[in-house]
Amino acid sequence: MFDWDDLRHFTALADEGSLSGAARRLKVEHATVARRVAALEEAVGVKLVDRRAGRYVLTSDGERVAEYARRIEIEAFAIERMALARQEDAAAEVSVSAPPVIASLLIAPRLNLLKEAYPRLRLRLLGESRMVSLPRREADIALRLARPSDMTLVARKVGMMTYEPYASREYLASRREEEFEFIAFDESLDTAPHQVWLKELAGERPIVFRTNELAIQGAAAQAHVGVAVLPRFAGKAYGLQKADPAGRLISRDVWLTYHRDLQGNSAVAAVTTFLAECLRREKTGE
Repeated sequence: MFDWDDLRHFTALADEGSLSGAARRLKVEHATVARRVAALEEAVGVKLVDRRAGRYVLTSDGERVAEYARRIEIEAFAIERMALARQEDAAAEVSVSAPPVIASLLIAPRLNLLKEAYPRLRLRLLGESRMVSLPRREADIALRLARPSDMTLVARKVGMMTYEPYASREYLASRREEEFEFIAFDESLDTAPHQVWLKELAGERPIVFRTNELAIQGAAAQAHVGVAVLPRFAGKAYGLQKADPAGRLISRDVWLTYHRDLQGNSAVAAVTTFLAECLRREKTGE
């Protein structure tokens, strides 16, 4: 009989297409994924992957096992959601995935309000830019900047992030607008709406610094490196000044989403209400 945990690692490899992708998804080392897949092959007596110059390619048997494994995984996660949904006393652990800037600047500073209202509830807050899989229970609730298309999820708009150009007071005092230099995301986020807008705003003016993290952009702007496009609450938190005399801005909706199996659960309801309030308080400046 094979180990169910080995099957989970194999499914991640089949879905992600690489050891590194599977390791990131499962939050383990590459070697752990390789060892678990090898153990599954030994247990079932079938070759599941071809190892070609560091690449893992599913065999025909591997494709069939992956198909079965995905069905098992879907049902296993459904059982987990059912178990959480049955916990009616708001004493469960609820995991939330949110963009890092929202997690650190809007949610974390207000956690005392949730703790006071629900002292038995345990929250796991994940600051993540990636789109987590709620059906796989990578999180129970997610805050996203795009509405999910998965019909198994409940989604509602809970706020809006308004982005404007910001820079340090010293930077703005030291040069004219046509001399501005810009801070941007790296190429992995070049299609993000606020990144596209920043490049249009910069025009022929140079982008002198790139990073994959908005908090680093804010720190770079604090250090007088250039102009960054940040959410208003982040610009305020970093003590920056608005850098566009024309007052141009771009806004993105914030969506709160969770699996429909969790509708009516008291712990999930408490956390979603708290998250919506965090976004509302930011809008009203409370």
